[in-house]
Amino acid sequence: MTEKPKSPRDCAFESWERPSKIAKSECYSDEGEAEAEEEEEGSQQAPESGVASRPMNQNPRAQRYLVAIEYIGTRFSGSQKQPNFRTVVGVLEEAFHKFIGQPVSVLCSSRTDAGVHALSNVCHVDVERISKRKPGEVLAPHEPQVVKRAVNHFLQRNEGDISVIDVRCIPADFHARYRARERTYFYRLFSGPEPLSTFEKERAWHVTEELNLVSMQEACKVLIGHHDFSSFRASGCQANSPIRTLDELNVTEVVSSPYFPSMVERRVESTNGATDLGFGMRKKHRCLVVTARARAFLYHQVGFI
Repeated sequence: MTEKPKSPRDCAFESWERPSKIAKSECYSDEGEAEAEEEEEGSQQAPESGVASRPMNQNPRAQRYLVAIEYIGTRFSGSQKQPNFRTVVGVLEEAFHKFIGQPVSVLCSSRTDAGVHALSNVCHVDVERISKRKPGEVLAPHEPQVVKRAVNHFLQRNEGDISVIDVRCIPADFHARYRARERTYFYRLFSGPEPLSTFEKERAWHVTEELNLVSMQEACKVLIGHHDFSSFRASGCQANSPIRTLDELNVTEVVSSPYFPSMVERRVESTNGATDLGFGMRKKHRCLVVTARARAFLYHQVGFI
């Protein structure tokens, strides 16, 4: 992670912006599977070995689960499993291994770089339930809620910065990445000269200048739709085509959070809008949220936008 970019084009989110991400999946729809060459924002790796062919679950005795996870990406070296690095998939596979007593492979719908947080990244995993008392005996699959509680138990024994928020049983041919319907990024921008709150460290991009919200909203309209985004992808992008459809891009101003006004501050705000907050009271920043939503993004497309 770098404190400041070397140039405007280096403002990719893995450095100092901290987006949150949601991947939305339609569990039983065959509509328009994503192409193998489509890359997620922040992903430079090629598709996993064997994934491009979209294989079905080769073990008929295993149950495939759809798992939604949330995590704080600060202490992760990205989502994809890497030797000698702490990653989202690596930690999740370790928790499943401790739960069922055998190794598993977790495949995520979206890949994220180091430092990127996720509100809901969806993945799938195949689990074969083997009796611990009678090795070799296959038991009925675990209920989704059992999987959720058990995996979270082991995740919390780790750093506690990742948790499972939902689990459901899915057909053996469902693929979390190729059935993803859309991906959404949120960038939180704090505008104002005051130093960034300690509670917002690694959670927001602090811009000391005053931002023009109306101009930003107008600029968003230019990029929405089906376009050639060659100017908004990194040199390492492996996508075959720069054409993408940006379904949503907007900027909204929201109340900054986590920030809880004290009794004194609430009393001051109710008395004719006085600005003197008193000793020890932090002045608020303007909080803008940039939302970008699409089926798939080019490498660093959202960060460059």
